[in-house]
Amino acid sequence: MKLTLSFLSILLLAVQCSTERTQQNYKDWSSTYQVDTGVPVSIAITTYKTTMLANGKDHVLIRATAIDSTGKEIRNADLPIHIYITGDATVAELPDGQSMKVITGEDSVIFRESGIINGTCSFYFVAGTKPDRIKLEVRSDSLWPASHEIHTISPDFKSLVPTKAQLKTARKEIARMLGADISFLPQMEERGMKFIVDGEEKDAVQALADQGFNCIRLRIFVNPENEKGYSPQKGFCGMEYTKQMARRTKDAGMKILLNFHYSDYWADPQQQNKPLAWQDLGFEQLKLKVGEYTKEVLLALKEQGTMPEMVQIGNEINHGMLWPDGHISNPDQLAELLKVGVEAVREVDPKTIIMMHIALGGQNDESVFWLDNMIARDVKFDIIGLSYYPRWHGTLDDLQKNLFDLVKRYNKPVNVVEYAQYPEEIHEIVFSLPDDAGEGTCNWEPLRSMFGRDGVANENLFVYKAISEKYYGVSDKDQEK
Repeated sequence: MKLTLSFLSILLLAVQCSTERTQQNYKDWSSTYQVDTGVPVSIAITTYKTTMLANGKDHVLIRATAIDSTGKEIRNADLPIHIYITGDATVAELPDGQSMKVITGEDSVIFRESGIINGTCSFYFVAGTKPDRIKLEVRSDSLWPASHEIHTISPDFKSLVPTKAQLKTARKEIARMLGADISFLPQMEERGMKFIVDGEEKDAVQALADQGFNCIRLRIFVNPENEKGYSPQKGFCGMEYTKQMARRTKDAGMKILLNFHYSDYWADPQQQNKPLAWQDLGFEQLKLKVGEYTKEVLLALKEQGTMPEMVQIGNEINHGMLWPDGHISNPDQLAELLKVGVEAVREVDPKTIIMMHIALGGQNDESVFWLDNMIARDVKFDIIGLSYYPRWHGTLDDLQKNLFDLVKRYNKPVNVVEYAQYPEEIHEIVFSLPDDAGEGTCNWEPLRSMFGRDGVANENLFVYKAISEKYYGVSDKDQEK
């Protein structure tokens, strides 16, 4: 499939002009995430949209790089790559990019050969004409491959844009959040894990509080004890374990961000499966169940004095939730499900901050697509949450530009609510946003990197004291209180 040179030239010129207009507002982070030379261990790819129209021409830029053992891109990397597309789509080379060779195409798999030259390989992914869930994978010899899932939806999708009134909603007062998702903690403790800080055994929650963390994010599954659930029989991250972790969080003087997965298992852009008990419900019944369940959980937490200060209605829901009813290809139904969840939270406690969480840290086009369509369908919320993992969500520069655009476009604060790398850089980006719109961050499951296998704390824990003092105004004296 060929894209015309004139069309691509116009597209690239528009991108260049847009970049030039705002470039003075951005810091160049490339020296942080790139090295001149190194030993490649893995491929990384960024897909700048993962929801596309199945119209045979919708396309998106793909950027493939070779990274070293620290996760940094290698500028002088030169190596062959194989590009696999499974599903109704193809790829096309850029007008001035590396050439691609067709090796074979069997059944639903398309196979291309190209190369990373001087550190990168960029090409276009082009949607087919049949709505599909398409796997894109890039491999190179013995390196770890990279893959992404792209959802193509009907070209009849009704895309909406918010009105000025919908974009002028008043901001709630939201305290800055230095958060950690440590929902694995009960499982780690069951295996006998101890946590040692400065030679002394510490409760892990308190150890984080001592470094300036002020919020714990807790994920909750509906029935994780099911055979195919997150934690068969044991039920980790179910209601009882969540209540226990909520008590520990409040006892340490910290706030709670509750993350509803609305599933018995992990919910993310590749899987948003209904709980077993909800699978046979019609859509109207499903809406009722979402509201009832949300209220049930929050009332249980409120009754024990551990009401969350912030709640996510779904986890990484850029492809929707509770499939197939709430898939992004059914935007009206997705919006209805989200509104039911929001209403349930408001009924329990109208002061609670409500987040919508999408996994699109550096992917601006798709962030705008999702937020436009949900806000235009009158989904009301207080803060935008994004995941940022460089392996899938672009560079620090991509993250910075996306956040800058979102806070200006939607008049809402943002939170990088999942990340695992570059804590200092991410905090600088978040708290350099215009209008003081950066409201915080949340490190995903940091205990495994902050403590060694022997349970002894390392520098990954202690770096947060300086971060807390710089951005959150927490001094040593305050921490001792």
